[in-house]
Amino acid sequence: MDSLTQVALGAAVGHTMLGRKIGKLAPIWGAAIGTLPDLDVFISFGGVVEDFTYHRSFSHSLIVQLFLVPLLTWLALKLHPSTRPYKTRWALTILAILWTHSLLDTFTVYGTQLLWPLSEYPFGLSSVFIIDPAYTLPLLTGLGIAAYLGWQSPRARSVSVAALLISSTYLSWSLVAKATMKETIAKSLVEQNLNVYAVLTTPMPFNTLIWRIVALSDNEYFVAHVAVWEDAQSVEFRRYPKGEDLLSSIGDQWNVQRLQWFTKGFYRVAIRDNKIVMTDLRMGLEGSYVFNFAVGEKQSLESNQVLPVLASRVEEARDLSRVPLLWNRMFDPNISLHPRLPMQQ
Repeated sequence: MDSLTQVALGAAVGHTMLGRKIGKLAPIWGAAIGTLPDLDVFISFGGVVEDFTYHRSFSHSLIVQLFLVPLLTWLALKLHPSTRPYKTRWALTILAILWTHSLLDTFTVYGTQLLWPLSEYPFGLSSVFIIDPAYTLPLLTGLGIAAYLGWQSPRARSVSVAALLISSTYLSWSLVAKATMKETIAKSLVEQNLNVYAVLTTPMPFNTLIWRIVALSDNEYFVAHVAVWEDAQSVEFRRYPKGEDLLSSIGDQWNVQRLQWFTKGFYRVAIRDNKIVMTDLRMGLEGSYVFNFAVGEKQSLESNQVLPVLASRVEEARDLSRVPLLWNRMFDPNISLHPRLPMQQ
């Protein structure tokens, strides 16, 4: 999730568990520790693919965080010796803040390596968007009220608990919405006779009411945008080429295999300025994807030979004109969130 959300979650957890004992120090430390795992974005792992796929690895590992707790507890007590009687509570609070950060991130589509180094599998439930006001606002509101009431007030703690319950209920709802989407899409794929081997359901930006669907076949992928209350008959897929054949001569390269693994197969390959570009289909919209990597290059326009290159990020133009349509799409199923075709521009 975004940094503001993790700060709010950490502060709310810190206040709930330790606020009655140490006052405002609890949400302050909670906010700081809640930010800590995401500082790995400032670490260079040696290349753009490495940076992309090692983010949310060791820093988000429940195992590593468990071993980090004694160090952070020692630091807190060193800076605030008067709180030493609450040493155990400090340790439990710090552990809860770190673990809730990582567990919250697993609700997004990116992928969080919870069990690193035992396993590098990137867990991702893809039931909430990386920024979702419906999750964050209750936490921020609760913190504001708690600050007004006084951090050590029993009523303030009750407010923080309530905020956490509301946000957690929203996460539960997101799983229900995702299950509904999966059932709807499964029926639609059968009715439309589309032969696919993998399906991704992930919410559109800032909500859990409109969902983006990506379905993979051998040579194509299909994209649809569906509201949770719509039935299978209303699902409209648009097909796009997957471009898998462009990797035929560089498929043994580490960068290619790493991206195939990390995206769980949800990628496309295209030629851009003579470069072979792999795109993560999980994040962004068609025509405005966030993560694109050049992994090969054609020797010439006439040649079909592709050579591996040092991987680099490729920026894709952002079509922000579709973002305002999200609200309208909730009320009008005829509004398309697909990119405009050339004849429509």
